[in-house]
Amino acid sequence: MSDKSPRQGMTKKTGKSIKEKRADKRGAAEQTTLLAKEEAKGKKR
Repeated sequence: MSDKSPRQGMTKKTGKSIKEKRADKRGAAEQTTLLAKEEAKGKKR
């Protein structure tokens, strides 16, 4: 009789996809560039 217990691969929680990781990196990079631009504008005055 075959084993009917769930396999490890089926129960493993999947992480973020590559697209999600890239989107997170882009969002963080945009925030830092916006902050840098605001600081540059403030120093000119």
